[in-house]
Amino acid sequence: MVNIQFLHVSDPNGAETASFPYFWALPPNISLSLFLQLRYSICHFNFKYVMEKNFNFNDNSSSAFSDCNSDRSDEFTTASSQNRRLLMACASDNSDELICQLVLDLDSCSIEQQKQATTEIRILAKSNSDNRLRIAKAGAIKPLISLLSSPAPDLQLQEYAITAILNLSLCDENKDVIASSGAIKPMVRALKTGTPTAKENAACALLRLAQTEENKAEIGRYGGIPPLVNLLENGGIRGKKDASTALYSLCSVKENKIRALKAGIMKPLVELMADLGSNMVDKSAYVLSVLVTMMEARTALVEEGGIPVLVEIVEVGTQRQKEIAVVILLEICEENVSNIKMVCREGAIPPLVALSQSGTNRAKQKAETLIKLLRQPRSGNAAARAS
Repeated sequence: MVNIQFLHVSDPNGAETASFPYFWALPPNISLSLFLQLRYSICHFNFKYVMEKNFNFNDNSSSAFSDCNSDRSDEFTTASSQNRRLLMACASDNSDELICQLVLDLDSCSIEQQKQATTEIRILAKSNSDNRLRIAKAGAIKPLISLLSSPAPDLQLQEYAITAILNLSLCDENKDVIASSGAIKPMVRALKTGTPTAKENAACALLRLAQTEENKAEIGRYGGIPPLVNLLENGGIRGKKDASTALYSLCSVKENKIRALKAGIMKPLVELMADLGSNMVDKSAYVLSVLVTMMEARTALVEEGGIPVLVEIVEVGTQRQKEIAVVILLEICEENVSNIKMVCREGAIPPLVALSQSGTNRAKQKAETLIKLLRQPRSGNAAARAS
């Protein structure tokens, strides 16, 4: 006889109460297969109840910030803390037997069973570092990559799989295994063709792998830069933040800078910096600061109308925004008479003088150097780069 405990959950509005059965471990008198069957049935019912009763899918109040550190799928974004505990109780069990069974289910012929197993793996790996290691050691990484590599993937399953890989990648020990198992190419594919959430989580997962020059180069070779630029330009605010963070890291490699420029990155960067209310000024400017070390990027920036935008940031931006803007302006003005004239015409000297008096130490130094450069006779344009 199976001893099933019950968890009582109240409706957020206090209108009704529901009782759900749950297991914490395999009961002694029940087979593993029957336990899993019961558990899956219970979880399916509980997920359905909570989704229908308590989730508000029109709630846009969640934070737009993304640090690329965890699964941001929609299942838990608006659930009450009590119902989150219910979902975790139903969806997580710490037995190694269960984890092994979930890994086996990834190879099931049933897409629904694969979705179920992938969902539970990503939840188990979301906030528990021990589970991330145990899931990887149980062999989950290769079948998850296989799900991403399907010729015609189910988009929801693809989303769950990329999210599970993202959560597993939060464990540093797993990153090399994920990369060496061939994950980068199908992850780039998910970035190109997946759901919006899959694209965002693919960007974050690629960022997690982009800790070595080798992986950065491989991501670029497999075509990861253009879809990141596309996400930066056309994604939601979360997607834009994820894309900019990934591009900042990847564009430390020269070949990826070239790829980003060819993909048209300068236009969305300038547009995002021009929108001071977009919450993207800082991230876009930092990506730009990596790119403008190349002459081609400086030329593209000027052609896209970047100088007036940068001067405006120096005038009305935050202290951090002003600092990075003056660094970029100094970069594009050195030994370039045409750019110096354009910066002067935009009225840059008064806000630069103000910044030299009240900015951060680095901003003051860069502003003073740029002011001297702008005030030099046009016949002598060379200026020593500020250290």
